[in-house]
Amino acid sequence: MADYINIGRVKIRRTAALAPMAGVADRAYRLMCIKYGAAYAVSEMVSAKGICYSDRKTAELCAVTDEERPMAVQLFGSEPEFMEKAVNIVLEYKPDIIDINMGCPVPKVINTGAGSAIMKNPRLAGELTAAAVRAAGDVPVTVKIRSGWDINSVNAADVAKYAEDAGAAAVAVHGRTREQFYGGTADLNVIKAVKNAVRIPVIGNGDVGSAESCIRMYEETGCDLVMIGRGSYGNPFVFREIEAYIGGEEYSPPTLEEKMNVMLEHIRLILELSPKTEELAMHEARKHAAWYMNGYYGSAKFRGRCYQLNSYAESESLAGEFVALQRSRKK
Repeated sequence: MADYINIGRVKIRRTAALAPMAGVADRAYRLMCIKYGAAYAVSEMVSAKGICYSDRKTAELCAVTDEERPMAVQLFGSEPEFMEKAVNIVLEYKPDIIDINMGCPVPKVINTGAGSAIMKNPRLAGELTAAAVRAAGDVPVTVKIRSGWDINSVNAADVAKYAEDAGAAAVAVHGRTREQFYGGTADLNVIKAVKNAVRIPVIGNGDVGSAESCIRMYEETGCDLVMIGRGSYGNPFVFREIEAYIGGEEYSPPTLEEKMNVMLEHIRLILELSPKTEELAMHEARKHAAWYMNGYYGSAKFRGRCYQLNSYAESESLAGEFVALQRSRKK
């Protein structure tokens, strides 16, 4: 397996990338995953129309720091003219790649004709891609799609070909239909079909949360890169695990104590990067704290308590209690 892939002029290690996840993969999250080995990251999705109207919060989402590179800014929208204008604005933030969201299943995005609604209109997928490519110059444009709208219209390969013909430099495929949301299992055969249909790099996405599932996706689909979303919840270590496996190195999973220390580090980073008060920023941190506790004895009760956290001191105390509980079980 090659060590790197190229998306346009951008060189990316062929291990695993962090998927764009609205409301989850903010800068703190991306930095934690990159620290533990994510080869590439994509921003939370940004409204193409919103940025054209100078939405301040939208502009904040576009910022790219050197520590996060290589990184893409992801745009969503359904109107080529706004997509083109938005790309021109986003270029000021110097992203390595511009990605177009054609996979989000959320109703408020679908109802604007964007996200996975575009899977119902392959020609529009091509028009949006062409508009972005016109504006992007030498910055590569990629698209992220789903298997299709529903089980009766699995058309990822067709949509990918439209995007490729319009100048896309790569395509990421989540192996579920919009109708599935995040239920069921990702269909690796769809990702394989896209890989066989296009010449540009294909990024596989869906149900990867370990080195084993990552390698399976590489082997069964022939994809050029694997992208991890929900499998990284409370688990930035998955990128190190994959990196070690691919590099032929031994991997030691983190101890509970190490996990809690990383959780606290993640919360400190959220607080440091947030313009909000500590209490409001802790609201953002609550779900992350809960995810780090998944899979242990008594974790349901502790996860519930995570959603009451209002300060860093409280999270530190809760992490200590959690470690003490697990130690007491071993006696």
